[in-house]
Amino acid sequence: MIASLLKPLVDGLIAVVLAPRCLSCQLPLDEPTRGPVCAPCWAAIPTFTPPLCIRCGDSLASWRTISVDASCCARCRRTDSAIALSRAIGPYAGSLRDIIHALKYGGCRSLAGPLAARMRMSGADVLADADVAVAVPLHRSRRRMRGFNQAEDIASPLGLRVTRVLRRIRATPSQTDLPAARRHGNVRGAFTLRRSSNVAGLRIVLVDDVCTTGATLEACARVLRDAGAAEIRALTAARVSSRPIE
Repeated sequence: MIASLLKPLVDGLIAVVLAPRCLSCQLPLDEPTRGPVCAPCWAAIPTFTPPLCIRCGDSLASWRTISVDASCCARCRRTDSAIALSRAIGPYAGSLRDIIHALKYGGCRSLAGPLAARMRMSGADVLADADVAVAVPLHRSRRRMRGFNQAEDIASPLGLRVTRVLRRIRATPSQTDLPAARRHGNVRGAFTLRRSSNVAGLRIVLVDDVCTTGATLEACARVLRDAGAAEIRALTAARVSSRPIE
């Protein structure tokens, strides 16, 4: 009770003295004790709504597409993927993109928990009956530079045991800086299973912050599949959508 009475006073004092602004909309924070992103920006996060491609999680044109094409988008029907099921909160745009940038590049690690809470809702079917979560690893040089792995931060609160069975053995240029056609080649051979790791028979959820073309997730999934994993799924905070955002 005392804490609830003091909270508005603390919020008011911080707002007057420090004048913090929301990391997304840049407006003054009315309740800075709730975090560096305002409630309206959290509420404004764009989300994916069904129908969705079962394999990549992207939006499908209509429910009719599902009945005719077995729940997969045209791109997934043309490719052989090691990932059985993927989901994300929503498209990589708007306040969701701003929040991910603040976590990943701004070091605002307190945002990982709220993001994971939304991922649990959007990816309930991905997490259901899964055995472990595996965060997409960073190369040691990039982890040393950043100080943390944002994928591990958002994987920890998902409710699954997080295990480090993958290792990134090759430092690669950022996928963001490469055209889509080069991204699969950029991460080919970049990951390997850690020595003495055993994933045989496990249902694994790969976790990352953003899925663009899916090249990084696919490279990780193939290593896990070759090591005997029973099923690999993917859960990300956002994905680059092939459909326009309304």
